[in-house]
Amino acid sequence: MTRWTAADIPDQVGRVAVVTGANSGLGYVTARELARKGARVVLACRSVERGGRAAERVAAEVPGARVEPARLDLADLASVREFADRLPYDRLDLLLNNAGLMAVPYGTTADGFETQFGVNHLGHFALTGLLLPRLLTTPGARIVTVSSFLHALANIDIRDLGSERGYRRWIAYARSKTANLLFTHELARRVGRHGGEVVATAAHPGYAATNLQTAGPRAEGRRGAERMMEAANRVFAQPAEAGALPSLYVATAPGVRPDSFFGPSFAMWRGAPAPSWRAPWTLDDEVARRLWTESVRLTGVSYDALKE
Repeated sequence: MTRWTAADIPDQVGRVAVVTGANSGLGYVTARELARKGARVVLACRSVERGGRAAERVAAEVPGARVEPARLDLADLASVREFADRLPYDRLDLLLNNAGLMAVPYGTTADGFETQFGVNHLGHFALTGLLLPRLLTTPGARIVTVSSFLHALANIDIRDLGSERGYRRWIAYARSKTANLLFTHELARRVGRHGGEVVATAAHPGYAATNLQTAGPRAEGRRGAERMMEAANRVFAQPAEAGALPSLYVATAPGVRPDSFFGPSFAMWRGAPAPSWRAPWTLDDEVARRLWTESVRLTGVSYDALKE
């Protein structure tokens, strides 16, 4: 594959995209570059104020950009349902499940789920299911879920999805990112079984400098750890503009296959988008089906359009 950049994104005029966590970091870059190519982009953010400021930034960087903020709190299933109900577009070409938390202190969502699993997986599972009817009726639609190369740290434990047997922040994060890949795997299978044209795929940014790394230490007031993360970002990480490229590639490039996983080309760390290694357990059909069943039970989102 030749080196792919944001300049290679095909024309997106007439397409509608939803990007979660679009107020900063990878989500902001993703939304901006889609808007640059003509897409109408909904910036789905927990804070409407931050989303509004992000929309103003995009408009300043991309004159004529069609972007709009909308409130979406993935830690609250009521908010997820409200977002889906209020989305004013009948068609939806792109859903980019980008928002996430990393290695934060133990906590629970509004619905009582462990925070990282609840936001990173269950919130996006519910959102995708609620928006799926629009995606299924939009030719060429794609669903991109952002995972991490750190999914390799841990498989999920179906018997302990909420980390009730002991919480370790990095293991909980890895499990949520494994869940993202298992979700993509099962979603791609179910869409294919029903003859749908939606491409469900996944990506990861490698090591990209965003506020994701510092959020956990900052939440606990661990200033030393926060400074260490900031220094590591400056020395080792690639910029968010590069980290967003794998997501943009699988969202827009021709020929992307269902259940593919793209990341940076150099050691899954940095570089142009390329097919990425994934842990074997993220392709386990039985575990993927069991996670799906549990996710339906926990969220109440049943994916009726893909019922088997």
